Amino acid sequence: MRLRRILIALTSVVLLASPAVALQPPAGQSEFVPVNSLPAAADTLPAAPLLITAYAFVWLAVMVYVWTIWRRLNKVEDEMRTLEQKTRG
Repeated sequence: MRLRRILIALTSVVLLASPAVALQPPAGQSEFVPVNSLPAAADTLPAAPLLITAYAFVWLAVMVYVWTIWRRLNKVEDEMRTLEQKTRG
């Protein structure tokens, strides 16, 4: 029980201290540097393949979902037509 409390306390300290460490400026930066004086960097999106794959997966999942709904709706309409024919005749 005591060991568990110590582990919880240590985990809490680590989790609470990590944002403070993340907010520290990089080691080489000691003052404000205007954007104009920075070297030109190309605008890149390093995760572009992952982003495209995620969008493709979501669109594919939506299309499959719509297709299954369309099939089930057709099946229900067929059953309704059959039931209507049985009640008339």
